[in-house]
Amino acid sequence: MNINICSRKEAETQIRNSFPLNTAVISFYDPPESGGDITDPVDYSDVCSRVFYVSVYDIDLSVLGDFGLTYEKYFPESPALAGFICRAFEDDMDILCQCEYGESRSSGCAAAIKEYFYHQGLDVFTDYRYYPNQLIYHKVYDALENYCFCNHISA
Repeated sequence: MNINICSRKEAETQIRNSFPLNTAVISFYDPPESGGDITDPVDYSDVCSRVFYVSVYDIDLSVLGDFGLTYEKYFPESPALAGFICRAFEDDMDILCQCEYGESRSSGCAAAIKEYFYHQGLDVFTDYRYYPNQLIYHKVYDALENYCFCNHISA
């Protein structure tokens, strides 16, 4: 399984040109109440049947309270995302992690997937192109550990 990271712009270009076959997508986008310019997810409906959309703030632990969140309440979709990832892994699909700029949420998710399945998550953290969101990383990694343990899936 290849795990790739991209921005909204790169994803939209791939959709127009040649979207990779046998790919599952994890698409992060800003919540509507975030006040950002773009809060709608990328539309993959014409090129991909396996897409997991996540509307989540790109924030870190120190400001969770400013958003009325706790670690437990932040990113409640992570257990369902772990199931999505494990099914893609079992089906030998590649995974595309996409967020607005392809630097933080998507790279945090990709690092967690790479670490869980291949013990290579550090590769993302040491790549100067990325600034992995550590909340996303830990929520995805923990969810993968819990999901795979409960479902007897080994990496």
